[in-house]
Amino acid sequence: MTEMLYQAQRSPQERTALYQLLRDAANRCEQCGLCRSRKNVVVGEGSLTSRIMFVGEGPGEVEDNSGRPFVGPAGQLLTRILEAAGFKRDDVYITNIVKCRPPNNRVPEIEEVLNCQRWLEAQIALLQPQIIVCLGNTPLKWFLHGTEGITKMRGRWFTWRGAALMPMFHPSYLLRNQSRERGGPKDLTWRDIQEIRQRYESLRG
Repeated sequence: MTEMLYQAQRSPQERTALYQLLRDAANRCEQCGLCRSRKNVVVGEGSLTSRIMFVGEGPGEVEDNSGRPFVGPAGQLLTRILEAAGFKRDDVYITNIVKCRPPNNRVPEIEEVLNCQRWLEAQIALLQPQIIVCLGNTPLKWFLHGTEGITKMRGRWFTWRGAALMPMFHPSYLLRNQSRERGGPKDLTWRDIQEIRQRYESLRG
């Protein structure tokens, strides 16, 4: 499917039709054990013509119940961060590395990530984002295959298959670290999202 989705120009109607095929296929996926405990496959949400994609780790309980990504407490914080930086949630695309909830919201296992990566690859192929934002360690490791964690890598620009990529703290980490001191996680996240906004605006210029 991924090879079929790579094409330089597609009409909105073509993208919508192909995306529905992708969703239908993902909803039938039983490639790993996560399918046994899920309530919904959480593929992604947002604009299919967006230049920017936000990639988290995996669905939580609220997301599993609703079938939508980032709608629980961490997702609500992400929405506020986006809006504070001038993004409308509907104008970006939001997804996760794995599309089914790991039990007890644990970190996805390597086998689960590898079995699920076909769906992320297909999403990237269809949307062809020019900016990718990695939210937390799991997507950071998938995209860059490094050993450094998010604390050292966040706020830096990388190039991934021609797209500009920046790692940023996951909103759930910010919920666990409420400090507003200068140089703290919230302050750094605000700097990061502002820089991401500037890069995004440069694409529109």
